[in-house]
Amino acid sequence: QMVAEFTAQWRPAWDARLEAFNMTRRQIVTLASIIEGEVRDGRDRPFVSSVYHNRLRAGWRLHADPTVINAIGRRRRLYEKDYERASPYNTYLVKGLPPGPIDSPGRSSLRAAVRPEKTDDLYFVADGTGGHVFAKTLADQTRNIAQYRRAAAGWEPSN
Repeated sequence: QMVAEFTAQWRPAWDARLEAFNMTRRQIVTLASIIEGEVRDGRDRPFVSSVYHNRLRAGWRLHADPTVINAIGRRRRLYEKDYERASPYNTYLVKGLPPGPIDSPGRSSLRAAVRPEKTDDLYFVADGTGGHVFAKTLADQTRNIAQYRRAAAGWEPSN
């Protein structure tokens, strides 16, 4: 049943996109599964996909928290030691995609994986509301993280 449902969700036009990314269907499904694990606000899917495609193209590690969660075997808050967990699925340690999907992606994540937004973004951070803030540079990412942490702590700068 799962294979039949996957086949029903996969669009034949997406096969042509595989060549554009020099990826197999399994690789795209693996990327889509990471997007599925990362995104709560569906509007962010193509932007998260763009970041991951940009990192892959640049030869970077994906640094995808859902892959660490998969490596430790349960969903919970991640700690520094978790990012060091040896696993072929931990994209903080392993370059490229993990050996297979970490989750079952829905059609919107599959679509985002084959149709990423066109951006130069290389970073994102969760904004605390279910969305993400994106950045092109590490300096911008560092500012975004600091801003999120201040907001999460209840501190807002005065105008």
